[in-house]
Amino acid sequence: MSERTRTTQRPPTGPWVIDTRDLGRRPGSSRGYHRKFEATSDFGLVDVIGIPSGAQVEFDVLLESVVEGVLVTGTVSGPTVGECSRCLDPLSGEVEVRVTELFAYPDSATETSTDEDEVSRLVDDLLDLEPVARDTIVLTLPAAPLCTPDCPGLCVECGEKLADLGPDHGHETIDPRWAALQGRFGEAGNNSEEN
Repeated sequence: MSERTRTTQRPPTGPWVIDTRDLGRRPGSSRGYHRKFEATSDFGLVDVIGIPSGAQVEFDVLLESVVEGVLVTGTVSGPTVGECSRCLDPLSGEVEVRVTELFAYPDSATETSTDEDEVSRLVDDLLDLEPVARDTIVLTLPAAPLCTPDCPGLCVECGEKLADLGPDHGHETIDPRWAALQGRFGEAGNNSEEN
């Protein structure tokens, strides 16, 4: 196997970071973690839907020592805000995602045989759940959230909500092919009224 050059990573910091030293490296040992904290940045699809900065985020995970590293399984949850992709009304809700991720030990077979972006890694016996949670949340949230499944959206002419306008709402539109004739006959009609 060829030697790979790995970039030196700084130890992670923040509320998502868990120190695994008390877990030990004996396969089979495990420990649960439950934490609540404020999100320091938005999690989700920018300007569409996600967990906003400052919202209360909760994670409940089990760390298990395995031969190649630390296996993390559990859930991450928090409140979501966004807007309907059809009518632009504000939306709010909750998201709970299931997380399963292996954090490889330095110099393990997994760490040495995979690219840096393929598997998460322990840095100084610390693991950072934030990138894993963020990726999982983004994949779970709808790319086009709706306030209701049958939201009719906005009127393309006036921009008002179609749900509020009623079935009789409409706008008089003139076929562009006839617009020139209407302008000509409209002018002629005005001239005949003056005579």
